[in-house]
Amino acid sequence: MPAVSIIIVCMNRPDNLRPCLRSIKEHTTADCEIFVVAYRFSADNLSAMREEFPYVRFIVNDSLSGFSENNNLALRQAGGEYCFVLNDDTELPGPAIDRLLEDFSRLPEDAAIVSPKLLNADGTLQLCGRPDYPALNYVLQQWHLYKEPVDNGSGLFRTFNISGAAFLIKTSIFRELGWFDETYYFTPEDIALSTLARRRGYSVWCDSDACVVHKWRTTASRIAPAIRPCAVRGSLIFFSGGSALRYFLLGLGVWTAELGKRIKAAVLGHKAELLTYRHITRSIWTRKSPKEIFIRYFNEL
Repeated sequence: MPAVSIIIVCMNRPDNLRPCLRSIKEHTTADCEIFVVAYRFSADNLSAMREEFPYVRFIVNDSLSGFSENNNLALRQAGGEYCFVLNDDTELPGPAIDRLLEDFSRLPEDAAIVSPKLLNADGTLQLCGRPDYPALNYVLQQWHLYKEPVDNGSGLFRTFNISGAAFLIKTSIFRELGWFDETYYFTPEDIALSTLARRRGYSVWCDSDACVVHKWRTTASRIAPAIRPCAVRGSLIFFSGGSALRYFLLGLGVWTAELGKRIKAAVLGHKAELLTYRHITRSIWTRKSPKEIFIRYFNEL
């Protein structure tokens, strides 16, 4: 059994995947297996990646699937004692995986997850642990009245939530929790996972001495008009906790904020942004699932 199963989902972006895989090979000494979910890959790109990285197990998926679904395809095959979930638009500047594995030898038995510090492509701090994120803060963030803190501690410290971009978790606990909740097509699957873990009595940690570069600002998606509406719908489902009244109140706050952005985009003639905000405001009050919302708007692009 390998020490760690590394799970990466990549949507036909060899330009992201290649440096990510190279950095893992360069900076990781732990016994590991690597799974790449090749999501909607072209035949040429898939062939090239398989030839360049013969030690990687590629799982081909051409159906429309979200972040949680794609990860779960590989996670259910993971044989490692730990799973390291990693975005394709990341690079390891050092032995982050080895460091996180070592952390578990120093943590209490109830420790389930350890996340690294995330850096932007320019080296600035992106996230270092994630504090509690109540529903009110989510609404305020849509109004640009709240910004999630980027630094929550130093060294090896206990935190509340993780970022889905990179984290290490005990495979047995991940399996017990049911892997990623596929209700959340894109977000907030990471907060949902760490919240469930804490509710089950497990602890969540961060190590600021383990670093991963996350280049998300340089890989902005052209399918935002499909991703963001389903992300908002998923977030409202999560934060409302099954209460219709709570959903209405949260949804009203978010809908008002997004309507203002929609009006501003229309006045300024920003057609791409206008389309995204239009889809968001329409998706808040629907009964459709985040996946159904994504498929609808993806097919319209």
